[in-house]
Order: sequence, then structure tokens, then C-alpha cells
Amino acid sequence: MKIDKSQVAQRFAKAGASYTQHAVVQKKICQHLLQLMQQYLGDTQLNRVFEIGCGSGNLSHLMLQSLPLQQLILNDLYPEVQQHFSHQEKIVWHVGDAEKIEFPTNLDLVASSSVLQWLADLDVIFKKCDVALDDGSYFCFSTFGQHNLKQIKTLTGQGLNYLSMQAIQEKLITHGFEVLYLSETMETLYFEHPKLVLQHLKATGVTATAAKHRWTKQSLQQFYLDYQQFLETNSSAQQCYPLSYHPIYCIARRKP
Repeated sequence: MKIDKSQVAQRFAKAGASYTQHAVVQKKICQHLLQLMQQYLGDTQLNRVFEIGCGSGNLSHLMLQSLPLQQLILNDLYPEVQQHFSHQEKIVWHVGDAEKIEFPTNLDLVASSSVLQWLADLDVIFKKCDVALDDGSYFCFSTFGQHNLKQIKTLTGQGLNYLSMQAIQEKLITHGFEVLYLSETMETLYFEHPKLVLQHLKATGVTATAAKHRWTKQSLQQFYLDYQQFLETNSSAQQCYPLSYHPIYCIARRKP
């Protein structure tokens, strides 16, 4: 699936105000990624850190609070994300399409959370990270795997082309990285009605994948009807509708 970056920017900008409230899985992923970074990086001196796709700053704020970094260079597609950050001397902006812009150099860490799945060519990104990082420096990220939002893809045919964990590992090794940690999990949210599933996706900007998908009253009703096949009964004996997320976590190091 070809990704329209302007559409992605527009949808996420529109969801900017609601993202922080509704992106509960993405927040949880950021917290886990930070814990992994603390575990594997320890007291590593972080003079220059670059974050690809900072968005509303879920990971950025955690890194500023918890990592011993001197400078945090933030990237995103559109400058409007700056509204989510107060002025701080440690923050420097590097706005633009990560696949097209030059990365800052002499970096101690490149970090990214829930972003890389939006990029068409991960080889381009991995190569840029290899060039931008100093020897022995770190590339830490989360992305999503092939079962992500599987209910939506099943019913609408809309969705990103996610890579497997093995494919990600192979690409990292090809570009000179040592993979220190790699894992995948499944996270599931539950909703009372399929309509709330769509509202959740809209509030988190994920509908950027559905550029050509136009809902009508009839297609919405059909979607609600078809979603019945995923109906589950929770521990409280209530019926609910699941939405699956498939996060992948990686801690890699540029070989000395």
C-alpha cells in the first residue's frame, strides 16, 4: 500500500488534541520502550539524541524526564507538533519527512515509537541511522507487526504493509547493527460497540491509512454487522468488541 504522507500529516494533525487522551496502547508502548532503554543503555552518556516522528511527545517527554540526555533533536512531518512542547533548551527541531531529510550526525541514540510502520522504505531509514550514529551508539524503537489492527484489515481491506519481526532483524543486521533485544507482544482494547472502535481510530489518527475509504450509512451498518464475528465475552460476562495491536520492540547498537 502506497502511503500518502500529506494525508498522514493531515490526519495526525487533526487528531493532535485527542491523540494523547485516546492513544492508550501507544502510551503503554512508550513506557515499555523507555524501560528497555534504561535497562540496555544504563548510564551511557547521551549528548545527542534524535527522535524520529515525535508526534505529541509521549516518548519525548519520558526521555527528557528519565534519560541523562544533553540534547534532544525532535523530528516530525509537520511543524504543528511543536505545540505539544514547552520551550526547553535541550530541544532542537528537525521537521520533515524522515525518508527525505538528512539526519543529524554524531548521535548517541536514535529513538522512535509507533512510527516506523508509516515509512515506505525501512532500508533507507536504517542506512541513515547507521550513518548518523557514532560507533557503539544505539537505535531503539517500537513499531507494529503483521497482526496489528487485524479486525479492520479483515473487514475493510485497509491497512499498512507491516513487516515481520524476522524481516526487521534481517534488515538491521544488513545495515551493520547488532540486535541486543527484539520482542513482540499483542495488546487488545475492548469496546462496547464497533462504532466506538472507529471513533478510537479516528481520535488517534490511524484513519490515515484509509485515504480512499469513504463511509456511507450503508457501509457503516455493514461494518457494524460484520464486526459481530469478533464479539467476545469478558471476565464480567459482558459482550465486547476487540481491537488488536501488535507492538514490536527493538534495542540495537551500531557495531563499533
